[in-house]
Amino acid sequence: MIITRTPFRISFFGGGTDYPAWFGNNGGSVLSVTIDRFCWITCRRLPPFFEHKSRIIYSVIENVKDINEIMHPSVRECMKFLKIDEGVEIHHDGDLPARTGLGSSSSFTVGLLNALNALQGKMISKKKLAEDAIYVEQKMICENVGSQDQIAAAYGGLNHIEFLSTGAFRVDPVVMENERLNALEGCLMLFYTGLSRIASEVAAEQIKNIPNKKMELIEMQQMVDEAMRILTSSESLHGFGNLLHDSWRIKKTLSSRITTSEIDSMYEAARNAGAVGGKLLGAGGGGFVLLYVEPENHDSVKKALKKYLNVPFHFENLGSQVVFYQP
Repeated sequence: MIITRTPFRISFFGGGTDYPAWFGNNGGSVLSVTIDRFCWITCRRLPPFFEHKSRIIYSVIENVKDINEIMHPSVRECMKFLKIDEGVEIHHDGDLPARTGLGSSSSFTVGLLNALNALQGKMISKKKLAEDAIYVEQKMICENVGSQDQIAAAYGGLNHIEFLSTGAFRVDPVVMENERLNALEGCLMLFYTGLSRIASEVAAEQIKNIPNKKMELIEMQQMVDEAMRILTSSESLHGFGNLLHDSWRIKKTLSSRITTSEIDSMYEAARNAGAVGGKLLGAGGGGFVLLYVEPENHDSVKKALKKYLNVPFHFENLGSQVVFYQP
């Protein structure tokens, strides 16, 4: 039995510059952090006593005799990628709903690859784990996904991720004193809109628009540097909230599917109640809204958004881990 725990992520700045269609010509830059909400994968070899060879349990239960019969694209392609021909049982549990902008699909792929490698007696590096997950999602499943989520899930922590035109990436942890890091965490609030969507479908339009949105993406990429400067300086973190607001205004112009009238109303209500800034996480269309709110205004923002679920969280810095190993 193998159990992996892989974190979900919050992307602050630079989202959209992690698509190969962009960074292949311009480079890319993202600032993100992982949180203590996780994707859990349980994996074991399945004894040959059943009519089916493998069993996959998530929102549905699949009993299959052949890899090609597996409906779950990530499970099917991860098993093909690692050339697994033995029978396995895979069970997925998530701390938060899927398709909500927290990189859950990539956390699943990263966690599954980690588990299947461990089942084969292999412990791979965070770098290879991220690279393999990117390959499976972009080349084998052929989803419209960027490259930041897989890296964040594999590495964990608050990181500046750079994407080179060669396809390589660099991960630099953001070094901050604990007091300042805790202050940043204490100013962030997460609210669930109740809306879910398939990120690949929402992202398709954004990717198509890349040639016409060069100036906007350049500005969003530059915001990563400004955010880094604020975090690593001694000035007020209030500027980080203002920068989130500026980034959200630009992000909404990248595609007609990023926001909705309900999300816009929700965001305005939060701002009127004291939120400095924020953004809809992920590709857009639904999911979670992140807000920067000074602690003294938390109660008023909660009251203004009382119809939405507030999800408390903390930062985490371990990334995908094998938490139980008994092959």
